[in-house]
Amino acid sequence: MDYIENRTFNEITIGDTATLQRTMTRKDIDLFAVMSGDVNPAHVDEEYARSDIFHKIIAHGMWGGALISTLLGTKLPGPGTIYLGQTLRFRRPVSPGDTITVSVTAQEKDTEKNRITFDCRCVNQHGDLVISGSAEVVAPTEKVKRPRIVLPEVRFHSNGERLRQLIAMAEGLEPIRAAVVYPVGPHSLLGAIDAAQANLIRPVLLGPAARIRAVAEAEGLDLSSYPLIDIEQSQDAAARAVAMARAGEVDMLVSGTLPPEELMLEAMSHAHGLGTERRMSHIFALDVPTYPRLLLITDAGVNIYPNLEIKRDIVQNAIDLAHVLGIDMPRVAILSAVETIKPRIHSTMEAAALCKMVDRKQITGGIVDGPLGFDSAVSKDAADIKGIVSDVAGEADILMVPDLESGTMLVKQQQHLADAYSAGVVMGARVPIALTSRSEHPLGLMTSCAIALLVAHRHMPQIDNAQSALVAMPRSTHNGVAEPMI
Repeated sequence: MDYIENRTFNEITIGDTATLQRTMTRKDIDLFAVMSGDVNPAHVDEEYARSDIFHKIIAHGMWGGALISTLLGTKLPGPGTIYLGQTLRFRRPVSPGDTITVSVTAQEKDTEKNRITFDCRCVNQHGDLVISGSAEVVAPTEKVKRPRIVLPEVRFHSNGERLRQLIAMAEGLEPIRAAVVYPVGPHSLLGAIDAAQANLIRPVLLGPAARIRAVAEAEGLDLSSYPLIDIEQSQDAAARAVAMARAGEVDMLVSGTLPPEELMLEAMSHAHGLGTERRMSHIFALDVPTYPRLLLITDAGVNIYPNLEIKRDIVQNAIDLAHVLGIDMPRVAILSAVETIKPRIHSTMEAAALCKMVDRKQITGGIVDGPLGFDSAVSKDAADIKGIVSDVAGEADILMVPDLESGTMLVKQQQHLADAYSAGVVMGARVPIALTSRSEHPLGLMTSCAIALLVAHRHMPQIDNAQSALVAMPRSTHNGVAEPMI
């Protein structure tokens, strides 16, 4: 066991010294800012700090001062030390990546008050002096030896950071016309207006005008620049939006506060929907703070109990979206309860068939493996413990769930237990459909619009409008496969 032990006042003589070494990281600066609430741009904005050397010295000198305090409290004198004060001069800037050696040397002792003054110095990896000064402490008089406490790991994540990166990817693209369907709630209306102000969409609002204007007034939004079509019923608004897309009047649909199945039932209608030769499917894009990359989950929004043929389209739609989002060769995990093929667990059989479809080029553009449990798909350690050899395990970009029930539960668990932010889009239709949870943060809807904009500008080759009316799937079947729900 590792111990921490002090040196008492009587054990310390003039000239005694102690050192520690630490490499400064961006995380150190962020942690200081979080603890202190100090958001001075000189401390946390790298671009600003580079332009102001004096403030950069101060900001990073605070980090050095904390290391001096650490050295005095843990080594010399160590546990039981009472810090009285310090005088430091910050002589040159310290940048993330610099390795700093901190030293304290006993300079004066006051036997009456058990006080010791230490000379303090910090030098960088080049031997340059970056901090100098002195510190005064009350040294302990009793011996202390305690097990060293293991500090918790600190993870830094700005909620929605990866979603904002997706929005940034859409910057500079020509905004497209979007039918915003039934935005009668604050989140849906705020998200749509935010997307418009970010130059992602040119919205047409469809829904009860009085209710929409009331929400806008309550949220301080100006709707005077946006067309508003007064439609009282949500199902009628969905039908009108789909008709506008078919007529080429809009290039995107954005789901508002209406039940998502109402919009999707209209979009999937055999007679007047937006079908193509590719089955429509929904893809959630999740920013999960504990996962190191954007995570796509499909299908948790449209196909309730998809068969193998539909699952092929679901996988291909997700791969195609991953390409649009800059993931050149996405890793796809076909999820099930276990990692072995068990005929009594149907999803394991379909997972194996999907992998064989990759071998036969029926699915292209990604690395696909399954069946995989959720733990094996997202954790390399879990996969190693189970002895799973896979190019996907622990590094999945896409999780394909067995059915909508399991997918919806998985997404909502990530949102409400793992603090994940999400966006969502439907692929396989004539136009992209921005569709996310009704309870999602406005950033989610705004990001959904950005993703749909990226898809629209990519002109996905599999969307063949000329054939769509002939090959679109029916809106419902006896087993509920085609009936959408979120």
